[in-house]
Amino acid sequence: MSQLMFLMMSTLNSTIFMVMKHPMSMGITLLAQTVFICLITNNTSQNAWFSYILFLVFLGGMLVLFIYMTSVASNELFMKNKMSSFVILILMNGSFMLMFMLLDPMLLSNNCEDSMVMYKMNSSTSSLTMSLFNYPNNLLTLFMVIYLFLTLIVVVKITEFNQGPLRTTD
Repeated sequence: MSQLMFLMMSTLNSTIFMVMKHPMSMGITLLAQTVFICLITNNTSQNAWFSYILFLVFLGGMLVLFIYMTSVASNELFMKNKMSSFVILILMNGSFMLMFMLLDPMLLSNNCEDSMVMYKMNSSTSSLTMSLFNYPNNLLTLFMVIYLFLTLIVVVKITEFNQGPLRTTD
């Protein structure tokens, strides 16, 4: 049930992000999307360490974007659009109705989850580390490496001292 709820909220958050126009509201929506992605990752891989590191990496990237945004558009006014609020309200209601319609009593049983928890408790540390590089989680690890590389390139390009808002003042 929680997996379905996190997926629905993540989809709703992605849709809301397209409506946003102010950089600050986009940043808050991006932070909420990061939390949902980390919760989905934690439920999928049963490994809290990986989702914690993923959250810290996303948060670090968003801090760089926040610094860049405050230096570029520091005095931009935050205007609330009534039409976008109405669209967001309709999307939230629709997603919650869809989530509750898809709820199945079989999703609430924890028998499989209890056996997986017992298996994880009995496994050794090396098998938990190797699980990051096995099939279901290797895509997440590869995504993390690509994301870190692209973030490195973007940060280097943003903080170039010859041009842009972060140049040194002489």
